[in-house]
Amino acid sequence: METVIGNPFIKALIFLFLVSATTAAGDAPFIISHKKASLTRLNSCAERVSVSIDIYNQGFSTVYDVSLVDDSWPKDLFDIISGNTSKSWERLDAGGILSHSFELDAKRQGMFHGAPAVITYRVPTKVSLQEAYSTPILPLDILAERPTENKLDWLQRLLAKYGSQISVVSIVLLFIYLVATPSKASAAKASKKKR
Repeated sequence: METVIGNPFIKALIFLFLVSATTAAGDAPFIISHKKASLTRLNSCAERVSVSIDIYNQGFSTVYDVSLVDDSWPKDLFDIISGNTSKSWERLDAGGILSHSFELDAKRQGMFHGAPAVITYRVPTKVSLQEAYSTPILPLDILAERPTENKLDWLQRLLAKYGSQISVVSIVLLFIYLVATPSKASAAKASKKKR
C-alpha cells in the first residue's frame, strides 16, 4: 500500500481529483451552449436554414441577464424568415436549460462556415459580465447539387431500417411453415395406412 501511495504519478492523480472535486463543489455557474443548424430544400433554387441554440447551466448557482447574440449570418447571404438572431432572458437557474431558434432563407449557393454564438451573463459575485461561446456548426453546403434519388433507394432505406426485424419474422414464419406442413415421408406413410 505504501508503494502505491508513494508513486508520484498516483500522487498527481489524487491531487488532480481533489482539485477538481473542490472546483466542482464551488458555487459557480458553468454555462454550456450547443448550436445546431439544418438545411431544408424548398425547391431547386431555395433552401431554408433552421438554427437552434440550447444553453445549459451545469453549475451550482443562478446566472442573471442572460443574452444570446449570433451575428454569424451575413445579411448578403441570408434573410431572416422567423425569429431573431439575438435573445435575452432574465435568469437561468442552476441545472436549467434555455432554447432559442430561428429560420433563415439562403440567397446564394456555396459553403458556409458559421461562427459560435456569444452568450453573456451576470454572476452575482462578480462585477463584470461573463462570456461563453456555443459550439460552432458544421460547414453547410447551401443549395448544393444533390444527385437524383434512385428508384430503389426507398427499398434500401427500408431494409437498412427494418432489416433485422424482417429477418426474424421471416425465420419464425419459415419455422411455423415447416412444423405445420407435413413432410413427404409422413405423407407416404399416411397413404400406405389408408390402403
